[in-house]
Amino acid sequence: MTRAASRRVLVTGASSGIGAATVRRLCADGFTVVAAARRADRLSELAAETGCQTYPIDITDDSQVDALVAHLEQTGGLDAVVNNAGGALGLDLVENADIDGWRRMYELNVLGTLRVTKAVLPLLRAAGEGDVLVVTSTAAHGAYEGGAGYTGVKHAERMLATTLRWEIVGEPIRVLEVSPGNVATEEFSLVRFDGDQDRAAKVYEGYQPLLAEDIADVIAFGLTRPEHVNLDLVIVRPRAQAHNTKIARTTGK
Repeated sequence: MTRAASRRVLVTGASSGIGAATVRRLCADGFTVVAAARRADRLSELAAETGCQTYPIDITDDSQVDALVAHLEQTGGLDAVVNNAGGALGLDLVENADIDGWRRMYELNVLGTLRVTKAVLPLLRAAGEGDVLVVTSTAAHGAYEGGAGYTGVKHAERMLATTLRWEIVGEPIRVLEVSPGNVATEEFSLVRFDGDQDRAAKVYEGYQPLLAEDIADVIAFGLTRPEHVNLDLVIVRPRAQAHNTKIARTTGK
């Protein structure tokens, strides 16, 4: 039996995009995967496809996170968590910022990750060794015009992961951060631009963006390293993207 086959992994934000791709990849690699997200119908489809376990949840709700942990404890414990749930809202200048949107981003990207991580740490300790993997963004490592709300919450999420790594050093728990650049998924930009299909599509025009499967590949690599190896930080961008807004696009597109 491979090390992967003996490990149970929780993936949040698993109903689409990077989360769903990660569930598919980890299941294919032999992990036992618990896919968690708000949309139960999407999770059911993913379970039928991959054989993953599912748990519908809103990670911004304390009581739901508590119930998730109780469920995990009663059904086999946990060896790793992939904190993937998150997202961006809007691309407004600071002077035009939607304060409610900023608050919602912080609640999901930062406090959601905090809730889940705090809650599962005892399970990871009980397992004897464990992984906390946080999917942030290149927005966690730089600024861009119109992005202060999203870059702010992703910087905070990065500090959560970095500080946790310092605080638990010496324990057999790894803290990994994967920071994707532009990833063409079915929902990220569409949600960011409130359903504006044309505006969302333009984000990915004129170059080859990353795919959700590319990030799932990196996540799987990190989780399958020998237990003494920790990938503190992996920044993954399309070849055409040098920075958040520095992208070599094909002319005429």
